[in-house]
Amino acid sequence: MTNKLSFKVEGQVLTMERVFDAPHKLVFEAHSTAEHLKHWWGPNGWILSACTVDFRPGGVWHYCMKCIDENQGDFYGFESWGKGVYKEIVTNEKIAYVDYFSDAEGNESADMPAADVIMTFEATEDGKTKFVSVTRYPTEEALKTVIEMGMEQGISETSDRLVAYLEELK
Repeated sequence: MTNKLSFKVEGQVLTMERVFDAPHKLVFEAHSTAEHLKHWWGPNGWILSACTVDFRPGGVWHYCMKCIDENQGDFYGFESWGKGVYKEIVTNEKIAYVDYFSDAEGNESADMPAADVIMTFEATEDGKTKFVSVTRYPTEEALKTVIEMGMEQGISETSDRLVAYLEELK
């Protein structure tokens, strides 16, 4: 795959970009419904064992990623809960939310940094979608913490899984 997710870190801001070979309406929908997210969200060897989406400003996306790959050693069976609280939605164009680490009940982790995320979906002239995600962490150290946890590899694999899923939908 020649078109990979690009990463740029500037201070406390992480910008990621990728062009998907699918219409922007479909890429947007893949990010906004539990039915789609369950098929691709998470790194290789992980599934969404729980996923609810209340897709509206003030609504919550709550999910659990679970490692089902025995080859991932100590991660096998591990669960990682996350929560997004939507701030702004512009249908087919933009999703802004606060991203939290959480527990199964949706309580936000005080030990891990929250981040403000703005994702945009832009139709290109050739029918593809330019996806841009700008994530602002409270501090440079907070961003460094999530990068050191392997976030770059995990989100790259997640993005690759979305490419494969979009291909299935064609």
